[in-house]
Amino acid sequence: MEQIIAAVRGFDGALVVVPEPGGDFPEMAWGDAFFYYAPDGQMPQNVQPYGTITTKNYPDDTTCDLDPPGRWRVNIHVDRVTFRALTGEEPQSLTRPRDDEAADSLLPHPVYGAVGWICVVNPGERTADTLVRLLHSAHEAARTRHTRRHGPAADGAVGDDEVGHRSSAP
Repeated sequence: MEQIIAAVRGFDGALVVVPEPGGDFPEMAWGDAFFYYAPDGQMPQNVQPYGTITTKNYPDDTTCDLDPPGRWRVNIHVDRVTFRALTGEEPQSLTRPRDDEAADSLLPHPVYGAVGWICVVNPGERTADTLVRLLHSAHEAARTRHTRRHGPAADGAVGDDEVGHRSSAP
C-alpha cells in the first residue's frame, strides 16, 4: 500500500490525503487514501478523487471483504475504453460473474463499476505495475479537467464551477 501511495505522491501536482484520527474527516475514512490532482496542494472541495485506497468495508461496500487484517483495495476511475480493455465489459452493463474477494486481479469496482471505476484487492506481482500506470493516466486526466476549467496557467485553488460529490468516491 505504501508503495502505491509513494508512487502517486511522485506525480506532478498530486495530493494524497490520508485521514487520521483527530482530523476533520469522518472516522470511517481513517486509514484510507484519496488521490487528487491539486497543483496548489489544497484538497479540492468539489472534485472527486481519481483514485482511492480502501482499508475496510463500508456499509454499502462489503463484497470484497476488506475487514480482515491485511486486506485493502485500490480503486481507480478510468475511461470507457480502458475499462472495456481491462474487464471485457461496458461499465453500464456489468453481467459477468466475478469473485470480488479475489486478490491481485483487476475487476470492475463492486459498487462504482457502472460509472467507470476498477479495483484490485491486495495488489501483487500481477497488478502492481499496471495499477501505477492506471493511476498515472487517471492523474493526467484529472490534470486535463483542471486545465480545461481553470486555464493552462492556473495553479490556484480549485474553483466553484467543478461538480462531483466526494462522498460517492470509493
